[in-house]
Amino acid sequence: MATTTPWTKPDTTYRPIAIIGAGVMGRRIGMMWVAAGFDVILCEKQTSDHDSALEYINTNLGTQAAKMGTKPGTVRVITSMKEAVEKAWMVVEAVPEILEMKIDIIGQVDQLTLPDCIIATNSSSLRSSQMLVNTKRNYRILNGHYYMPPDQLYFELMSCGYTDPDIFPFLMEKATVAGFKPVHAQKESTGLIFNRIWAGIKRECLLVLADGVTDGATIDEMFKSWFQASKGPCLMMDTVGLDTVYNIENVYVKELHTDPRAKDWLKTAYVDQGNLGAKSGKGLLG
Repeated sequence: MATTTPWTKPDTTYRPIAIIGAGVMGRRIGMMWVAAGFDVILCEKQTSDHDSALEYINTNLGTQAAKMGTKPGTVRVITSMKEAVEKAWMVVEAVPEILEMKIDIIGQVDQLTLPDCIIATNSSSLRSSQMLVNTKRNYRILNGHYYMPPDQLYFELMSCGYTDPDIFPFLMEKATVAGFKPVHAQKESTGLIFNRIWAGIKRECLLVLADGVTDGATIDEMFKSWFQASKGPCLMMDTVGLDTVYNIENVYVKELHTDPRAKDWLKTAYVDQGNLGAKSGKGLLG
């Protein structure tokens, strides 16, 4: 049975933030916290991703720190989860949107971390309450969902159902210092706040493409014109990765019983072909 030990504020002055996963989101999240002066450890088992993650962070670090007027912290990438999280004041889980994988990682992190360490899943569709299968100290577990920093800075927080309420103002304050725009979802919701709305837009775009009505470039051009946006939905899906879009859409089909045609078409036409967007060089925009 999960314990309800009262949470106490961790010391953030000397303890690092650990991020599990150094992919598209993990490295972006890490760059923001490092730029704000926090020490960050990225944990990534795929050593082939280490250099590219550090390259992204180092390329963008100076600009972000100058914008904030801060002295950057330190960053390193390692393969050992134990070493990454054992002294952390916060652990951010940023692995693919696959529930079984997240359950396993959150369970391990719960065992390896200090009792006051905050454990936040970056899941954009799955609820942290679904990840408590192997955990005991649920009072410090929550959703902490980032979008696409440094371009999109909203940061959504949502309870797992057991999260100590004192964590929310504490983490929102720290996130603000790091340049994020924190928002507290007041009730559990599959997809949190904006992603529920955004999922409907993405899904309909995919269905328009699947039905052969038009192409991705036209969708993006019209979207940008109507909503005065700098980027269109197809470009944004290509940027985050079409495999990630597929995994997220799978969750909505299971949890909210949405139309499965969009994710089925995306899998057949793109994911199964290895065309995943920016990460593979070919996606919805060609």
